[in-house]
Amino acid sequence: MKSVKEKVSNAASAAKAHVESYKANLEEKAEKATARTPEEREIAHQRRKAKEAEAKMNMHVEKAEHAAEKQQGKHHILGHSTMPGVYGGAPVAPVGQTIGVPHQQPLGAVDPVTGTTVPTYPLGGHHHGHKHL
Repeated sequence: MKSVKEKVSNAASAAKAHVESYKANLEEKAEKATARTPEEREIAHQRRKAKEAEAKMNMHVEKAEHAAEKQQGKHHILGHSTMPGVYGGAPVAPVGQTIGVPHQQPLGAVDPVTGTTVPTYPLGGHHHGHKHL
């Protein structure tokens, strides 16, 4: 979907550049018609070229912006928030604290429900139900 949006935006930018170029051409013709000297005609021609170059530059800047928008959309990972302090849509707890997960407590903390120190089993000891730990 991003590619389609980028292509449509690029086509709109190109059309806008063509309109600006056409307007510059008409302005050049009007200036040349009122010019009295060859120098004034040359100035009118140079103005047209400058306006066309500016229109092309604007078109390329807009195309670069469209490509950047598309690229930015590709780097967003589903379920990950871009807000600081948030990972996977859930707030990140400071070290030594938990948020909303009562079974995951820092080492040596006291479980408020049972009143025991967490974990109650020895670190590195055998955990029931796990063969390879």
